Amino acid sequence: MSREHRYLVEVRWTGNRGSGTSGYRAYDRAHEIRGDAKPTILASSEAALRGDGTRWNPEELLVAALSQCHMLWYLHLCAAADLVVQAYVDRPDGTMVEGDDGSGHFTRATLRPATSLDDPERLDEARELHAEAHRRCFIANSVNFPVAVEPSFE
Repeated sequence: MSREHRYLVEVRWTGNRGSGTSGYRAYDRAHEIRGDAKPTILASSEAALRGDGTRWNPEELLVAALSQCHMLWYLHLCAAADLVVQAYVDRPDGTMVEGDDGSGHFTRATLRPATSLDDPERLDEARELHAEAHRRCFIANSVNFPVAVEPSFE
């Protein structure tokens, strides 16, 4: 049985300096991402694209979503296998190329989850669960570029 999930958010542009988009340099790329009963995310385009580098940009959020999805699947699979994870941190990166016309696309992303386990004897199983988490990840299954997973264990 398949189930359908819907995700409703609001993205609101907050960068009108008073003259709207009257010119390329006339407006800020600032915007907010909102959801019911959730903290607002302050966002912008990246600094290289006239954005505010102190705010999250969509490309960073996509890489973060890949990492979050993988982590949540991994923790679930470990719990189901009675494999105790004590700590987990990922420092993923993604690469986007920009075309001559200003369009762009991601060419790859790499997740690098570092995991601390209670039982180091189960390292092979822990690696396989990363592979299984990757196979199940909703976000990784939805993008059109390769996503690599390079786990390490402490």
